[in-house]
Amino acid sequence: MSGLLRALRQSEYLGFLDQPWKPVPLWAMAGWLIFYAGFLLYAWREHGVNLFIDAVNMVTHEAGHPLFGYFGETLHLWGGTILQLFVPAALALTFVRMRQLPGTTFCGFLFFENFLGIAAYMADARALQLPLVSAEGGGEGDIIHDWNAIFSQLNLLPYDTRIAAVVRVLGWLGMLAVPLWFAWRARRTQQV
Repeated sequence: MSGLLRALRQSEYLGFLDQPWKPVPLWAMAGWLIFYAGFLLYAWREHGVNLFIDAVNMVTHEAGHPLFGYFGETLHLWGGTILQLFVPAALALTFVRMRQLPGTTFCGFLFFENFLGIAAYMADARALQLPLVSAEGGGEGDIIHDWNAIFSQLNLLPYDTRIAAVVRVLGWLGMLAVPLWFAWRARRTQQV
């Protein structure tokens, strides 16, 4: 197995991992860290719900339903959350390939920020109190609550708030860890 990993790392596909990260000037590192600290404070004050970035996340989420709908009803249902997480993850990996720390960090941070909105949606699976939006039309009564349907299919509906709490904690931990990783990695680029 380690031989396969070594071969992949030396290939054109993963060879970029041996390249150093592009340097991040101290002023840029400080600016980004101030931004992340400010956003974390803002998100904490708002309890991680109805953040300004959530409008972008919702558009991405809603686009995932028809996109993944081509692959069947189950992926149609899961497609919103899949695309909502895939977009920042794919962008982060693109920046990793370019060895660009600020872009990698920003997209990684947004990946974990999405967990807060997903957790709020999950926690509403039984209560059904959140206003629903659909890019595919239909009246309020015609819109399916994704997590109510998903948890119902998986026989997990009674655990919606517990699962949401775990997802929320993972989101907060990721949103804290990513800027710390950035600070450590950016500082190392300045020492080269």
